[in-house]
Amino acid sequence: MSVKKFLAPNLAIVIALSIFWFAGVETVVKNGDEDQKNLKKYVQAQQRIIDNYVDPVDVTKLYKNSIRGLVANLPDSTVNLESTPLDTTFTNLEVEDLSESIKLFERAYRYLAENYPDQNMTNRTEDALESMFRSLDPHSIYIEPKTSDAIEDEFAGKFQGVGIQFDVIDDTITVITAIAGGPSDQLGIRSGDRIIGINDSTAINFTREQVVNTLRGPKDSKVDVTIKRPHVNELLEYTITRDDIPLYTVDTSYMLDDHTGYVKINRFAATTHEEFMKAMQGLEKMGMNRIILDLRGNPGGYLGQAIAISEEFFSRGTKIVSTKSRHTRFTSAYFSRRDGEYKELPVIVLVNKGSASASEIVSGAIQDHDRGLIVGQRTFGKGLVQQQYELIDSSKIRVTISKYYTPSGRLIQKPYSHKGGEEYAYEIYKRESDARSDVSEFVSHVSDSLKYTTDAGRTVYGGGGIVPDHIVQEDTSQSAAVLNYVQRKGIGFDYVRDYLDDNGDAFREAWKDNFERFREEFHWSEGDMNRVFERLRKNKMVVSQSDTLTEPDFQSDTLYIPEGHWEEVSWMTEGVMKARLALQVWGQKKYFPVINDVFDNAIDKSMNMWDEVQQLKEYAANHTKVKKGQ
Repeated sequence: MSVKKFLAPNLAIVIALSIFWFAGVETVVKNGDEDQKNLKKYVQAQQRIIDNYVDPVDVTKLYKNSIRGLVANLPDSTVNLESTPLDTTFTNLEVEDLSESIKLFERAYRYLAENYPDQNMTNRTEDALESMFRSLDPHSIYIEPKTSDAIEDEFAGKFQGVGIQFDVIDDTITVITAIAGGPSDQLGIRSGDRIIGINDSTAINFTREQVVNTLRGPKDSKVDVTIKRPHVNELLEYTITRDDIPLYTVDTSYMLDDHTGYVKINRFAATTHEEFMKAMQGLEKMGMNRIILDLRGNPGGYLGQAIAISEEFFSRGTKIVSTKSRHTRFTSAYFSRRDGEYKELPVIVLVNKGSASASEIVSGAIQDHDRGLIVGQRTFGKGLVQQQYELIDSSKIRVTISKYYTPSGRLIQKPYSHKGGEEYAYEIYKRESDARSDVSEFVSHVSDSLKYTTDAGRTVYGGGGIVPDHIVQEDTSQSAAVLNYVQRKGIGFDYVRDYLDDNGDAFREAWKDNFERFREEFHWSEGDMNRVFERLRKNKMVVSQSDTLTEPDFQSDTLYIPEGHWEEVSWMTEGVMKARLALQVWGQKKYFPVINDVFDNAIDKSMNMWDEVQQLKEYAANHTKVKKGQ
């Protein structure tokens, strides 16, 4: 960030505060630093919104919502606030500008502090800010300091700590896997180890948050842990030197067959393009000449990373995305700056209703330029771009600064109201359960103004996500009821943990150096699955003798299943347990090949579409009339 960019907005805030403070209004400075900070935070947040929001801003709405939030969590909801500075009826109130909003908010804040001295005014200010954003879109939000740090780590692509994936099981920290190459891995800490002490104090009954707060820390700092390893009598003492731990955004990459590579990206963070290229280069060495790019469940992230990955599939000068705003500084068009490494590589992109934002930029560009096939379900529908700003106490706000459009001109943002984000976020769960019905229902209501054409003249739709070229339904049938029960009760996880406790050394000796053989040949024994079944019975799964029960029925924490049903569906539990075994022995990147082998019908169906990908390429070559980028 340049000095000019840094100083300009802060100077505006200082000027606004100066106007406020020198206008003769009694301020809350007398109440100490906390009150100064809270008030300045309010000013900063509102100033950022006014200066940067994509659409014209109604300051009156910002102020009214902030007051509603300020009083929302008062202990006595019946108190009469009429005719006080906290009155939320707002009879004929119109707020002209930021300066007036500041004066009114300061008056309300001071009244609340004086009349409710037991209130935590920092919490009430956060309530006010969260409520203030409700007059904007659902993606413009306030982020409190403790949440902000975790989000920063996630999108920076690394954090500093000891390098383990863990879970808290039976009140004890259990290592799921040591992250490859991290400090714990280098010391020999492994899956199944129980961390029972940290820095000479017990770690029993730690919450997940306590584990994170205790084990994370600055690079090169040290933490002592005491470990109980199954079948080892003595406790193991380790001193771990914390280091940078990468947060990978490419979950996995592997070959589906001799020709087809597969890459799964879970979000777009600072390191995503670098990870993607490394994965692709590795697949090329294994013979890849076509790629399935999996963006299912990917909520988005950095716009720049989505552009960088998109341009790898296009020739120089191809339009990737454009952004529009009431501010010219946020209005741009982005074109590929060079010939992409994979501009001729056949591609299929997998999406679903959890694919949003940056995922939709990538899939929208692929679709609009007839570059490959989009397969799956209609995507989430987020076409808004946010900028993040830090406030005085390290909290942050995200403000929508522009709307993005796919190369054909589509705004794929789905409709939203200004009544809060809950209804908007859960829209994907209210869609038709059948993916084809959902698309048919959606398309039938798309107006002509939201219909666009690809380079080759195919019809595509705006206003509600990316509609795939091929719809593939996710399995949500009743047949998954037992598997859901197994996972909710943790039975499969516990069985794998116990299995490795008893057989870990022998298993590693037999399989550790040959994952592909494990993937193809390993099966749980009949005895293993019988023991899992008995655990299910002990956890209130009942085989019903009733002739009228034809499908699983969950009642009062008990799952009733028809006779013979376990035998029909046990393969699901077996597959999940095999994948969990791979996770604990080889790490996360080997979990996905196993779970995909068992469950992923979208990958299977995509593998039969490569002829169509070639046909689309030929069709586009013969029907594209406008140069890409125009």
